Amino acid sequence: MNESIRARELRVIDPEQGNLGVISTDEAIKIARERGLDLIEISSDTKPPIAKIMDYGQYQYEQKKKQKEIKAKQKMSSSEVKSIQVKIGTGDNDMMVKAKRASEWLAEGSRVKVELYLRGRSKYLEKDFLHERLQRLLDMLTVEYTLVDAIKKSPKGIMTTIERAKKTTKE
Repeated sequence: MNESIRARELRVIDPEQGNLGVISTDEAIKIARERGLDLIEISSDTKPPIAKIMDYGQYQYEQKKKQKEIKAKQKMSSSEVKSIQVKIGTGDNDMMVKAKRASEWLAEGSRVKVELYLRGRSKYLEKDFLHERLQRLLDMLTVEYTLVDAIKKSPKGIMTTIERAKKTTKE
């Protein structure tokens, strides 16, 4: 900003008159001071560096606003993976509570990993029975979903990952 700019020549942009072209740093600072504004170096990577004549407080405000927007977009775009774990002997009421929580997460846009935890001898139960038990929990969900991963074995039992179904618009 102003005197701390080290380049001898700058490409100067003025909010009122547009591009002023390549001028010396001293002359650019003089123009900025005449208008009661600051000379701010925007891009130092280019040759010649780009500077803008504007109020420094306004520049800081705009930068913070851009950072907030970028941060908000990152949060919305990255879907978090939440996890629900049930056991073979989990009762229907407990499964309803877990299904309700999973439905809320799906409605928020998160992915949900649903895992049927198997211990001891239950690891050797019939595959169809285990799939049916996991499907029972999935049937309790109130939000439409799609399977991201098919039901498969995991180190702790069997699992699948689901996400909210994308709505298709018919025109």
